[in-house]
Order: sequence, then C-alpha cells, then structure tokens
Amino acid sequence: MAHIDLGLDEKAFPGITGPMRYRPETAKPLNALAEVLLRAPHPTLTPGERELIAAYVSGLNECRFCCASHSAFAAAQLPTGMTLVDQVRADPDTAPISAKLRALLRIAAAVQAGGRQVTTELVEAARGEGGTDLEIHDTVLIAAAFCMFNRYVDGLGTFAPEGEGYEATAARIVEHGYTAD
Repeated sequence: MAHIDLGLDEKAFPGITGPMRYRPETAKPLNALAEVLLRAPHPTLTPGERELIAAYVSGLNECRFCCASHSAFAAAQLPTGMTLVDQVRADPDTAPISAKLRALLRIAAAVQAGGRQVTTELVEAARGEGGTDLEIHDTVLIAAAFCMFNRYVDGLGTFAPEGEGYEATAARIVEHGYTAD
C-alpha cells in the first residue's frame, strides 16, 4: 500500500499511474516531459534507445515499476526486443549495442550516481564514438528525469506488479504516447 491514500485501487493503477491520477495537475507536465524525452522526433536516437536509457537508469535506481515498464516499452521498439534490454541491463559493456550507445549509457550511469559524476572524459569518450551534443544533452536529461520519476514512484511506496501488464501498457504507449487521454 502506498504511503499516502491515493484514493484509488493501486492494483488497477500501479506505479506512477496512481500518483498521476491523484494529482493530474502535476501529471500533465510530467507526462509531457516523458513524451518529449522518449517519443518526440529525434534526429539520431530512436524511441527504443531512449526508453532503453530510461530502463537502464531505473534499474540502477532499483525502481521495480519504472524498470519493468520502461524495459517493456524499450523492448516493444527495439528489433531484438527484451533480449537486448536484458543484455544491456545486465552488462552494457558486453551487450550488442553500438559503441556510441554504450558511451551514452556510461554517461547515464554517471548521472544516476550524481550529476557531478559526469566527467569531461565521459563526454569526450561519447563524442569519440560519434555522440553529438544533442545526444549527450538528451541522455543527461533522460537520466536525471528518471532519477526523479523513480524517486516519485518509490518515495510514495506505490505498488509494482510482478511481470504482469507491462507489455499491454507498452503497446498503448507505443501507439498513443504518454500524453494521450
């Protein structure tokens, strides 16, 4: 049970969905941020790659709900699906991803540890693998935003289902996005 009374059935509205229904006036800008960061047109990073960054950071933060949901969202948009998501979450250094994405994930991990953990060396390494300033910017912002989302979900002690319903939600997010009513 959540730390506060959200006024709804937590099993019907798990994770972040409960607090978002509880406080729709804050849900609107949070969902808009997720939409821009994860789904809006981007010149080089696919929605699946951006969801993968979100899932990776959520895993590092041990946020069960966000990690499971964004892993499903990433898998629904990546050619090799959950296999790749699981490989990246287990060890991005050996996962079959581009050197650029690997370098961006290192930046995301540094942000998760603390913003000042992002070093010039990490940024230069990403640039050396073809990372652009926009990709570095967006990686930092996705990682920072997911630290906030993870703490929102876990700080309120919301319910996280065990492996159920995430694929159905992924299909809805892929088709309609984060801001659809």
